[in-house]
Amino acid sequence: MTLVTEPRRAARRAPGPDAPRGTPDHGAWFLVLPALIPILVLSVGPLLYGVLLAFTDAQSGRTEPTRWTGTLNFQDLLHDTLFWESFRIGLVWAVGVSVPQFLLALGLALLLNQNLRMRWLARALAIIPWAMPEVVVGIMWRLVYNADAGILNETLRDLGLGGGHDWLSGLGTALPAVVVVGVWAGMPQTTVALLAGLQNTPRELHEAAAVDGAGAWRRFRTVTWPALRPVALAITALNLIWNFNSFALVYVLTNGGPGGRTRLPMLFAYEEAFRYGQFGYAAAMGCVMVAVISILLAVFLVGRLRGDDSEGGDEA
Repeated sequence: MTLVTEPRRAARRAPGPDAPRGTPDHGAWFLVLPALIPILVLSVGPLLYGVLLAFTDAQSGRTEPTRWTGTLNFQDLLHDTLFWESFRIGLVWAVGVSVPQFLLALGLALLLNQNLRMRWLARALAIIPWAMPEVVVGIMWRLVYNADAGILNETLRDLGLGGGHDWLSGLGTALPAVVVVGVWAGMPQTTVALLAGLQNTPRELHEAAAVDGAGAWRRFRTVTWPALRPVALAITALNLIWNFNSFALVYVLTNGGPGGRTRLPMLFAYEEAFRYGQFGYAAAMGCVMVAVISILLAVFLVGRLRGDDSEGGDEA
């Protein structure tokens, strides 16, 4: 009797060929939990707590209990000209770093994709800035920009072009000097992403275009760039986010000076929270930064995707 009933029970437990394939597997959640729990605890939890903190008057060293103030912090932010000035500087910084970063990385990726001698060494040297911590990069470039004994001023003196410029303390040179450091420090990761995209492009397409008489520029425009466009779109969006949220590099180089000319929004929020103890107000700044940059990125991505669709329709 057992020999008959056991196979029947197993057949009832096994899914039949007509069973829906979209049925969720609850056992898969146990495999996801080890990776999901740290994300919830270390990312989602602090994010939600920061959003709640933005609607309170939380301050450091306060003996009275924290009160719910509603949208008061956001109303104050609307009239805070210093914050919006730092926001403008942050947008200038993000675009000023991301655009040259992408163009230089694209040229470097195209070069490293060629069959050159010692290409492995060139690729290793290209990612050295990526392997260095931002604090180390900031200290190194402070020495480069040093007004008295910096390499940059010494080179200018040797070339007879003057010298002694205080690059990081000048009102007109501080932000461009910091932008140069940001481009140098962030270019390797963009180069690696673009190089990976180039290596995924079939060489047969380039060979066929060359046989048809297409030059280097035409091959890039009709073969390389269409295959590289998704990678370029993704890395550009990520660079805008990373650069807008920069903190350590600018903090080490200028600490937001001179006169607030390099005070990025993250630096402004840091000062409000940990120098002046206005935790609720600083949290409101963070919420506004996340909301605005998300809207700008959404507009950017939708515009690029529509442009890609229209180009695809024209080619069709």
